Amino acid sequence: MQKVLPKAYEILIVSIASPLLIGVYEEGKLIETVENPAKTSEVLLKLLTELSIKYNDAHIIYTSGPGSFMAIKLTYITLRTLEILKGISFEACEAFEVNDHKPIKAMGKLYFIKEKNTIITKKFDEVLEQRFSLPSMLSEVTILDNNKPLYILPAV
Repeated sequence: MQKVLPKAYEILIVSIASPLLIGVYEEGKLIETVENPAKTSEVLLKLLTELSIKYNDAHIIYTSGPGSFMAIKLTYITLRTLEILKGISFEACEAFEVNDHKPIKAMGKLYFIKEKNTIITKKFDEVLEQRFSLPSMLSEVTILDNNKPLYILPAV
């Protein structure tokens, strides 16, 4: 008699802008979306706790930047704590993977852009729309070599 293995779930967290987006994937396909307008610091751990009960031992991927410096730090610290305490592994992807590689707000009129695999800041006089979305398939997301935050800050 063969054992039935539990289904493999993965969670993708986009916490670098409002609203906070969390996608649950089964075998690489998006099966559930959580969207919350609250601050990452107020809801991330609560939402992850609820999802971990529903989707036991899910692997996590988060957008490690560029984007909101505070949200990146909070997400990384939360995931690193879960990794230490519960053995839940996590990986990272760039935020450009979930916004069609469009500019991402840095500060003031500065935006992060990606040119030839290098992330730089560029000034735009007009306000650019910030739209992040969860891909329907995780295969659309490139995983980075390490899960450390991308702290790319412009010179002030």
